[in-house]
Amino acid sequence: MLGRYIEFKNFNTRNKKFKNKKKIFKIFKKLIAEKNDLILSLDKKYKDSFPKKIISKLKKIKSVQLIGMGGSILGAKAIYKFLNPKNKNFEFIDNISNVLPQNYFKKKLVLIISKSGNTLETISNTSIFTNKKNKNVFITENKKNYLTELANELKSEIIHHNNFIGGRYSVLSEVGMLPAQLMGFKVNKFRRLNQLIKNKNFINSLVLNTTNIFDLIEKKKTNSIILNYDDRSNDLFNWYQQLVAESLGKKGKGILPVISTMPKDNHSLMQYYLDGKKNHFFTFFFVKEKKSKKINYKDLLSSHSFLANKKLNDISYSQFLATENIFRKKEIPFRSFVINDRNEQTLGELFTFFILETIILGRAMKIDPFNQPAVELIKKQTKKILISK
Repeated sequence: MLGRYIEFKNFNTRNKKFKNKKKIFKIFKKLIAEKNDLILSLDKKYKDSFPKKIISKLKKIKSVQLIGMGGSILGAKAIYKFLNPKNKNFEFIDNISNVLPQNYFKKKLVLIISKSGNTLETISNTSIFTNKKNKNVFITENKKNYLTELANELKSEIIHHNNFIGGRYSVLSEVGMLPAQLMGFKVNKFRRLNQLIKNKNFINSLVLNTTNIFDLIEKKKTNSIILNYDDRSNDLFNWYQQLVAESLGKKGKGILPVISTMPKDNHSLMQYYLDGKKNHFFTFFFVKEKKSKKINYKDLLSSHSFLANKKLNDISYSQFLATENIFRKKEIPFRSFVINDRNEQTLGELFTFFILETIILGRAMKIDPFNQPAVELIKKQTKKILISK
């Protein structure tokens, strides 16, 4: 078990020498010993930049809209979809769109999130999708930028986005935890770094897992395919995709994360995964649901009576296990996560595991996992084109 609710199978490592294990463990120990501010934001000791009383005030508004791009919104969206709170209506605007949101004309709380405060898409969407009827709250850095100026003009609340936390690493900071609290979840159940780094099983799993990925990268296996068997985890892996691609894709190096929807992709991409190029490694992800629809035996022909009274989740899990078995026989590298309960602790452990994994890999690859120079080039070029028109 990786955590209390997570069954984790590491990559198949039988009869294998881990030439990089000491190196990876050394990087992990150094990272934790540094007491890096970003890493400390993963623990319950982290102090949010907003007063607790603001939560009770904002909770009174039942309809919430989030506007942001990338790491400013993906974490909160992942929390909402994975944990599925029933007491709130949340809407996420995370791309440029000409379609007005369903609740555009209703009074709502609007959270506008951008670390820099100058994100072009966020500014554009804010100008279109917000109105004076709303309660507008801005999360941005404590410096002069477009969003702070707009917030001051609207006399809106500003919550400070700490400048030492990059957007894609911000899910357990104010950026993800303010929305999580509005959804009715408890922050301290997400932030569990200190407990996790005292857990030998967690540390061993993290170090061995990261060692395996680093070894695979050295063997030119750089496509990370996520075989996701849970629709409600799609946004978790959209978050993971940005985390890995933007942190590690530099200097001609990196990992390309690709999300595959299972078991649907058994009927399209699986042929390639099994018999195509061998430059991939895989992550299997499954959630065991407590409630799942059953197949009515009365609706079945006798040839498929073996499906009688089977839950849809059980059928999907059988496909998950079958695919694992075939991958094992073909010696295709993979790891597996099986989730036994959807809760804050489970999701917090997954966020922490993937963040630590990514930073350690960046340092092992001798690249800076915290910047994104190529993305900044596109931002500058876009602004130049718009100004010239």
